[in-house]
Formats: sequence, structure tokens, C-alpha cells
Amino acid sequence: MNGLRGKKIGVAASRNRDAIAKLIKTNGGEPIHFPIQGEQRLNDNVSCKDVQKFIDEAFDDVLLTTGIGAETLGKAASDLNCHSAFIEKLKDVSLAVRGSKTVNWLKQQSIVADLVSEDGTMDNLLGQLGDGNGRRLFLQAYSQEDVAVKSQLERQGYAVYLARPYQYREPDPDVLAGLGEQIKSQSLDVVVFTSKTQVRNLFNESGGAEIASAFNDSVLSAAVGKVTAAELEKNGVTTVFQPKTQKMGVMIIELSRDMGTGSLSPASMRHE
Repeated sequence: MNGLRGKKIGVAASRNRDAIAKLIKTNGGEPIHFPIQGEQRLNDNVSCKDVQKFIDEAFDDVLLTTGIGAETLGKAASDLNCHSAFIEKLKDVSLAVRGSKTVNWLKQQSIVADLVSEDGTMDNLLGQLGDGNGRRLFLQAYSQEDVAVKSQLERQGYAVYLARPYQYREPDPDVLAGLGEQIKSQSLDVVVFTSKTQVRNLFNESGGAEIASAFNDSVLSAAVGKVTAAELEKNGVTTVFQPKTQKMGVMIIELSRDMGTGSLSPASMRHE
């Protein structure tokens, strides 16, 4: 299958970029890397403090927003020689999670969450949680979303303790500007995004309206999941390609198949 032959595919991801590039090349495309995720920085000392707080104090609910965050807290518990106590307490509270990676981490610990976001979004999960009525909640979030999520939970009546086991540093400004210019000049055929962080970083740059216009004209935006797609739409991108299954391999195969027919473009998607 060579449906991407002659197509220039911008890849905004940092993680697994070599695997993504190989898939694109296998399907005839030319991958061009623009790693705009930003560097992930784990907060080991903060994570240890948060784990100790969770074990020592009373919590009614736990909300885990990312698999990386859950794994980091688990590692901190191991470093403190209290991993068993950490896992047992997770089993004793009402547990809400967002995202398949978090669910998979819990499965490894033989834990089943009480609430799981139905569409992978935080809004869906917050809606399921409902009113807190003063319940104490342990929130695992990270730097780009913690304030908004904590504030919403507090408005819903929860007393929130915020655990932030990692954060993102800003991406290289030259790489970010380079991707923006390639999109605005419509030099790329497709840009693949694997997280909402990449989308936010791109649109935080100047020229967001021009970038959205280019996506809606001739540069196709592709999002591996609903959360990433929603962030693109939030920034004015009306035509977003998503795979039926939220996996990168499936996305590239479906892109290749649909672009091979000549029917896949922002313009054609507007008329579906």
C-alpha cells in the first residue's frame, strides 16, 4: 500500500517518532519531524511527598488523569518501600481514571476503576463524578491542565489535593516556529498529532488563526484520539482526520488507504 506516495507528513510527536516514521515510509510517505511535545520532566521528590500524603491521610476518591502520572506515583511508592500499601489504598477508595494507558497500568496492579471516561476526555469523567459534597479527592494531574481540573472539581464540591508527578518544559521555539511556517505556507500535506499538548503548543504561537485556516484549506490535520481532535477543533480546525481505533498504526494505514483513493482532503471532509 502506497497511498501516501509523494506526500509530506509532519510528525509533531517526540515519543515513538521513529516507529511513526517507519509506518509512514512503508506507506510511501515522507515523514518530517517537528517534535513539539516539550520535554517531560518527572518530579521524583514531589511524587514521594504525594505518595506519603496519600498513604498517611484520609481520601474518599482518587482521580488519575494519565498513565505516566500513575506509573510515576507507583515508582515513588516503590522507592519509599510502601508500594503494597499504596496499591491497597488505591483498591479501598473510589477510583476514577481517564485514558486507556491509565486503565492498562491499573490492570497490571489488579485494580479495576470505579469510573472510566467513556470517550477519553476529562469533561466526560468530571460529568460522571457529579457533586462531591465535601468528599476529599486525590487528583493526579500535570502542569498543563492541573489548575483547570482542580478548579472544576472544587466547584463540584470536592476538597482537592493536587499531586503533580511530572510536567512539560516548553518545546524548542525554532522547531515550533518551523512547523507553524510549514503549515501556513501549506508545504505539508498532513500533520499528525498524538497529544493535545502538541496542539496547545502549536496554537500558543502567534498566527493561530492562519494555522487553522491552512488546516481547513489544504493541509490535513490528523489526530490519534478524541482528546487531541477536540483540542484541534477548539482552536478552529474544522476538518480533523481520526482513525476508527485510537492507535497510531491504524491511523497511518487508514490515512494511506483513504489518501490513495484521492478522496481524502480537508475540502472533501467538509462535504461528508
